[in-house]
Amino acid sequence: MALNIGFLVCLLIMAMDITAGVLGIEAEIAENKVKHLRLWIFECRDPTFKAFKLGLAAAVLLGLAHVIGNLLGGCICIWTKEDLDRASANKLLAVASLIFSWIALAVGFSMLIIGTLSNSKSRKICGISHYRLFYIGGIICFIHGLFTVAYYVSATAAAREDRVHRPNRATP
Repeated sequence: MALNIGFLVCLLIMAMDITAGVLGIEAEIAENKVKHLRLWIFECRDPTFKAFKLGLAAAVLLGLAHVIGNLLGGCICIWTKEDLDRASANKLLAVASLIFSWIALAVGFSMLIIGTLSNSKSRKICGISHYRLFYIGGIICFIHGLFTVAYYVSATAAAREDRVHRPNRATP
């Protein structure tokens, strides 16, 4: 009897992305608790080590959730127009979800890392304000979780369809 771990993988990915999102929002709250002086788009503020730790943890969890979803989901590729025309709905959904999960990873990870780096210094920082980077990065972590789970589910379904439609293909 084959063990179906798909539900556990989806649960793990969502738990990691939800935790990353909550940590990102908590980092924003910790960052807002330090004193700062703001004038239009410029601000001077003290960095906070708590926001640094929370932001770094959120970025690491987001990256790990993406790696787990992509490695366990497998590779679903459409190389030519003919492949696109013959692709099943599951395969098309997998490719679209993969593209959107990469976009969410790029935006969310960038926001979390920029916010984390702005809190890595030990002295007061003055410059253009990094307004709500942790908050937006945390929200994008939630969105990333949805797209990554959709990719995993549709990629495994597409792989299962391929095995059913092409059983026992001989290899040299």
